[in-house]
Amino acid sequence: MKTYSAKPHEIEQQWYLVDAGGQTLGRLATQIATILRGKNKPEFTPHVDCGDFVVVINAEKVKVTGNKEEDKVYRRHSGYPHGFKEESLHHLRQRRPVAIIERAVRGMLPHTRLGDQQFTKLKVYAGNEHPHDAQQPKELKLETSTAKAQ
Repeated sequence: MKTYSAKPHEIEQQWYLVDAGGQTLGRLATQIATILRGKNKPEFTPHVDCGDFVVVINAEKVKVTGNKEEDKVYRRHSGYPHGFKEESLHHLRQRRPVAIIERAVRGMLPHTRLGDQQFTKLKVYAGNEHPHDAQQPKELKLETSTAKAQ
């Protein structure tokens, strides 16, 4: 029997809706990255974008554990001399709460053109509203850390 390799035109993509309210950031991001890559499907092929679309709502209510709210630092550089900037998670949450989930998920995807293509299927919104009702996203219940402990 030959190994099955998915072709781009054979892939059926679904839309999923995830409520990030009360979820732990890292655990949420790993599960979202798995769906974006398509690793939850039996026809997963590493070099083909066989993942699904994910719509995340309530990004501003995502949890972090410990002292990460003040200690976790996001760094970037403009490319110019003295263009190095740092920002704590607390300040990023106030300024742009969507970026917290986007940056966590982006770091878990491949850093290639395929990863860039998969990242475009992530739609994150700070509040409870989203404009993707026409796609009829399915509500996705993700595993929480308390559910694993029980």
